[in-house]
Amino acid sequence: MRALPATVLAVCGLIASACGGTGSGGAAAGQAAPATPAGQVSSSSAPAKEAPPEAKPLDGKVIVIDPGHNGGNYRNPRAVNRKVNVLTKWKPCDTTGTSTNDGYSEAAFTWDVSKRMVKILKGRGATVKLTRHDNDSVGPCITQRAAIGNKAGADAAISVHADGSGPANHGFHVIMPKKIKGPVDKVVAASSRLGIAVRDAYRKGTGLPYSTYIGDKALDYRSDLGGLNLSTVPKIFIETGNMRNAAEAAKFRDPAFRQRIALALANGLQHYLEA
Repeated sequence: MRALPATVLAVCGLIASACGGTGSGGAAAGQAAPATPAGQVSSSSAPAKEAPPEAKPLDGKVIVIDPGHNGGNYRNPRAVNRKVNVLTKWKPCDTTGTSTNDGYSEAAFTWDVSKRMVKILKGRGATVKLTRHDNDSVGPCITQRAAIGNKAGADAAISVHADGSGPANHGFHVIMPKKIKGPVDKVVAASSRLGIAVRDAYRKGTGLPYSTYIGDKALDYRSDLGGLNLSTVPKIFIETGNMRNAAEAAKFRDPAFRQRIALALANGLQHYLEA
């Protein structure tokens, strides 16, 4: 190492920190550092402050996921068939849902996909709430499912389903609310934007086609669903495909494809929330 010029040495004598020394108040070369009083921590040994955590894309957002039906619904038909007011009509509290021809239930499918979505969305910073917490109970009613999203003040809510149409029918569709002179009216426009964002992401992420039997370009607007009619937050339903179609049923039974479904739905929610 070459010697420092005299002018630099002079500066070093005045400001030790300028030459890699201890800084103002530090001990001079060859001198012992002043003792730290008992019970105090030396400032020189204090841990460095950690950098703030990097922001995630969905920080501060609240998402409610409604896994359609429940695995225990079949055990209590009286509770499930109880009629509730969805403002435009009276409907059963819930149903058992559909299944594939070999018995893989819609309730089990929607529960699996929803849990996968929770993990993805939480990883992106969102607060995520489910309308049910297992797949062997009964309910909740469609009215309660809407209330959970409302109480959470969700930025977006989605009800995950799969259809049980004729075996030749295939493809997915998104269901959005209509104005009914009710609580949903104020979020009909936002729900439509949410539906389009999810439709586009789902088509891109799964490769499944638009429904061949319901809706216009996979978009369907309805006024008879309590989960939508009673919602005061932007909300949609998605029928992810037809469980009675052999090709789509095989995809739904594949865990890797269910992960693709969950990722596509999460992407659609994020696209809407970032718009």
